[in-house]
Amino acid sequence: MLIAFNKPYGVLSQFTDKTVPPRPTLAGFDLPEGVYAAGRLDQDSEGLLLLSDDGPLIARISSPKFHWPKTYLAQVEGDATEEQLTRLRQGVELKDGTTRPAKAQKLVGAPDWLWPRTPPVRQRKTVADSWIELTITEGRNRQVRRMTAAVGLPTLRLLRIAVGPHRLEGLRPGLWREEPL
Repeated sequence: MLIAFNKPYGVLSQFTDKTVPPRPTLAGFDLPEGVYAAGRLDQDSEGLLLLSDDGPLIARISSPKFHWPKTYLAQVEGDATEEQLTRLRQGVELKDGTTRPAKAQKLVGAPDWLWPRTPPVRQRKTVADSWIELTITEGRNRQVRRMTAAVGLPTLRLLRIAVGPHRLEGLRPGLWREEPL
């Protein structure tokens, strides 16, 4: 079984949390029993999280050696320039090495289908923001946020919209559907 879940902002990509008080987890969303997350999505990121009860499938999805592309929408601080997008496309030097080249494009505003985030993203009247779509084929810790920051575009909001052939389309936050294998 493969589940596509739209993880809301502020929810952990796990079923338990030992902190006091506990933070919201996947356990609060009536997901099928026996499924586990195939990879991670930070608490302050939202969007597509795949879950499965098939261990080898989870390993294929989450292992960087299989190069499953992951596509994100990022609202960034600043007006993304072609030079910054080119740097993302060529690979960015981070403290843990250079990233693989990414696909990067600037969007004209937020997509029509995008829901408002709770809490809302802070807005600054004197600083522009823009939206970019970024596809990566590795999954380092907080990689997209670190890449955008490295080119001078700190991420304000981050949504994963695709993992391999699986897309977020049509799923509202907190809902899930079974996906074809």
